[in-house]
Amino acid sequence: MMASSDFQADVRALQKVLAARHLHQHNKQMSCPAMGQLLSNALYYKRFFPYYTFNVLGGLDNEGKGCAFTYDAVGSYERVGYSSQGSGSTLIMPFLDNQLKSPSPLLLPTQVWFWL
Repeated sequence: MMASSDFQADVRALQKVLAARHLHQHNKQMSCPAMGQLLSNALYYKRFFPYYTFNVLGGLDNEGKGCAFTYDAVGSYERVGYSSQGSGSTLIMPFLDNQLKSPSPLLLPTQVWFWL
């Protein structure tokens, strides 16, 4: 499942490109990591006149485990446990961090100090 934010005309165009490439290349359902790479390639191909979209892709990998990928406008992506994009991202990410018990990757791990 792909969720996109920002310019809706670019979102629709990107969805059409992905559907056409998937239909042309495969006659079966793609795995989430394969779709993630296809989305990254499609975004990177248009890097000089990019699609103004920020995407989150989620699904199951080949082992049946959940996976989520987050993207920027030029195709750089990262596999994450959870993510959000768009204007509400600054509001929902602290909630997700709190509820899913996972600290932000930007924070340093806590250090344990022993006093003698």
